[in-house]
Amino acid sequence: MLAAILSVRSLLLAIFMLMAGSGFLATLLGLRLEASGTSAMLIGLVAASYFVGLTVGSLQVSKIIRSVGHIRAFAAFVSLFSASTLTYAVHQDVLLWAGLRFVDGLCMAGVFICLESWLNERAEPEARGVVLAAYMIFLYAGQALGQFLLNLSDTKPSMPFMAAAILLSLAVIPVVLTRIASPSVEDQAPLSVGSLYRVSPLGMVGANVTGLMLGAFYGLGAVYARRLGMDLATTALFMSSVILGGVALQWPLGRLSDRFDRRKIIVLAFVGAASASLLIALVGTPGPGLMLIASLFGGMTFALYPLCVAHTNDHLTRAQRVGASGGLVLVYSIGAAAGPLAGAAAMSAFGPKGLFLLTASCAAIALAFAFYRQWSALPVPDAQQQPYQILPRTTPMSAVLDPLAPTQAAKD
Repeated sequence: MLAAILSVRSLLLAIFMLMAGSGFLATLLGLRLEASGTSAMLIGLVAASYFVGLTVGSLQVSKIIRSVGHIRAFAAFVSLFSASTLTYAVHQDVLLWAGLRFVDGLCMAGVFICLESWLNERAEPEARGVVLAAYMIFLYAGQALGQFLLNLSDTKPSMPFMAAAILLSLAVIPVVLTRIASPSVEDQAPLSVGSLYRVSPLGMVGANVTGLMLGAFYGLGAVYARRLGMDLATTALFMSSVILGGVALQWPLGRLSDRFDRRKIIVLAFVGAASASLLIALVGTPGPGLMLIASLFGGMTFALYPLCVAHTNDHLTRAQRVGASGGLVLVYSIGAAAGPLAGAAAMSAFGPKGLFLLTASCAAIALAFAFYRQWSALPVPDAQQQPYQILPRTTPMSAVLDPLAPTQAAKD
């Protein structure tokens, strides 16, 4: 197990630094726009641009990687991302920042595809689960810890952007110096929305709604915190509480879903997400209680995507799983792109609590659909249920890291 992780340590270090440097940018930009009096709808537009760029990039940047190779492509994507990060400090304008966030999304898609295809090439079939778990830990740890770079704003307004650019630039070093051979990159053709729905209606709807909920949170969670009166340090703690809560509950919920009808666990997660959202909206005052509820919200909401992937996989053959998982990533991304705009509309109508009234409503709608599916379709027999696997919501390339996916050797 340790040997499998050590063999890709340079890639894991790179994703940690990348997420530490970039994972808090959505929070930071939302705070800066909020402080300047920008409307929630325009803040949502800037946030949505990132997910649009990530979606477009997921479908297009493989051509660049195939053309110039992994190391050159990775260095180019990160260099552009670093330059974009510094440009935020030069001039604050909604349209400029929306354009930069689109570029950030494109670059991050390239980074994810490079690293995930590299990890898949390096990991032996029996070790892919271990490598994927390590990848997720480094990814979420970097994202959670990076939130505390917000506190650098107290020293100098441009300092968080400079720190982010430094971390992004340093992330190139372990990759360009790696001895790991560059893999081939194949286009992972995702299943269409119609095909996904026919295979697993609940899996597709659940992934889309989860994207909408998390897109709204990532885009406007910091704005909600500031409008509640939290200072920068408390805002960082609020955001990281959701992320760390998401990491903590994915494994227990996944193990439950392996033992029972997985739809029941998806129902449980949507009930938990809706309940936590309503409690956050009702509490409305900063404090330890709010942080605890925020962790519960993250735990339930973050678990939904891998639960939906696992439920979809229960209806597929081994050869179909990469295409289906890739399709679910794109369905999630479409929801994530719409989430900040929907959240902004809700906050404009109901105030700060509107953000979590929206996530509660989304979870309730998905919950009703999950109940309908339980009533209208038989559960998957226990013998056909596939083992649960925590998966990233990054690009379709992440699907090939799934230990349940067909290996290249199997394809050949």
